[in-house]
Amino acid sequence: MGKGGNQGEGATERETPMPTFSWEEIQKHNLRTDKWLVIDRKVYNITKWSSRHPGGHRVIGHYAGEDATDAFRAFHRDLDFVRKFMKPLLIGELAPEEPSQDHGKNSQITEDFQALRKTAEDMNLFESNHLFFLLLLAHIIVMESIAWFTIFYFGNGWVPTVITAFVLATSQAQAGWLQHDYGHLSVFKKSTWNHVVHKFIIGHLKGASANWWNHRHFQHHAKPNIFHKDPDVNMLHVFVLGEWQPVEDTLNYSSWNLCGMASRYGKKKLKYLPYNHQHEYFFLIGPPLLIPLYFQYQIIMTMIVRKDWVDLAWAISYYARFFITYIPFYGVLGAIIFLNFIRFLESHWFVWVTQMNHIVMEIDREPYRDWFSSQLAATCNVEQSFFNDWFSGHLNFQIEHHLFPTMPRHNFHKVAPLVKSLCAKYGIEYQEKPLLRALQDIIRSLKKSGELWLDAYLHK
Repeated sequence: MGKGGNQGEGATERETPMPTFSWEEIQKHNLRTDKWLVIDRKVYNITKWSSRHPGGHRVIGHYAGEDATDAFRAFHRDLDFVRKFMKPLLIGELAPEEPSQDHGKNSQITEDFQALRKTAEDMNLFESNHLFFLLLLAHIIVMESIAWFTIFYFGNGWVPTVITAFVLATSQAQAGWLQHDYGHLSVFKKSTWNHVVHKFIIGHLKGASANWWNHRHFQHHAKPNIFHKDPDVNMLHVFVLGEWQPVEDTLNYSSWNLCGMASRYGKKKLKYLPYNHQHEYFFLIGPPLLIPLYFQYQIIMTMIVRKDWVDLAWAISYYARFFITYIPFYGVLGAIIFLNFIRFLESHWFVWVTQMNHIVMEIDREPYRDWFSSQLAATCNVEQSFFNDWFSGHLNFQIEHHLFPTMPRHNFHKVAPLVKSLCAKYGIEYQEKPLLRALQDIIRSLKKSGELWLDAYLHK
């Protein structure tokens, strides 16, 4: 939840008994025009207010008709403050005979996970080391300075240009991981300070939009690897993922101003591309093009269409700084080419790191699992090392990050043993693998999904 709740609908708490609802009734209110959800057994009507939700209307709408308690705790740092804005949305509570979990979710796992979270809080694992994040910012600024000095001192020949491009791509990748920390409110206790620094890093250091990132990325965290809810598995007909999509009917959609398109793959003989070769053409149109082509266009158009002038101003400050710095060495056209080459290099880094934890896991329709089980089904880890931590921005601890999005990344390794213990108790697989194998599994997963599509396309 967030600011703006005082303008919503619903009944405030009264001394008289509150209305009670069954899960059967609550689950009827899961439409775009009619949305209820449950937090700590309290029922809230978020229908009109969801459009004012700071995290975006989609992420909160994905929990319509469901219990959102663990998601609510995962995304917000100051729960008492946020609850003040929820009071006008309150319309009742679960009937006493109703379980706290919907759709038969495992209440015992939920209780144990909440106890685990309390243990992590008692261990101060949600407290950040500000020197850690300051050093990360400093090493990004140092790389930016080295890049300029290389061109200034050695000239704009091929060798200095290529070296500088790799240095700047590295700084961009690291800035991407750092903005991710502030975007998740994992650095400062006050959300406001996290938002301010987030806009500076993603806007001035990367030329992107904080609001675009928030609205997209929080959906991914709320419902990872769930078709129709996680925008990261919306591949716009370019790839088919998992074991269900290549064979069955799906509904491809985009969370950013693209119309929904009914799409049918294997069984319906739908062939936008030769998906049985997607593990091969992935190298041509996946890592090389995601940031310089798709993301860059999507970010700019989103800021303009949504009239997000603050984010646009931050982004313009990045481009102004870049071109003022490098046009004297390369000219206008040369600087534009140079920028896109940097984006091209960064895109490879970003795609391989972000996909090694998710694309290889279960990707399916909404299974209605508890928070702990749903995150474990959609994420896996890569072994810890100093290089792996730095290279991936600690997203090698993807499991812990998804379970505790507001936890500072330098504490993931401390909570990991507790997570492993809870997984062992319930027989839930905790996947952890070497970096090279994790990268190879991306290709294996794409190949497997492509083969499933071909079999359904030819024989079903």
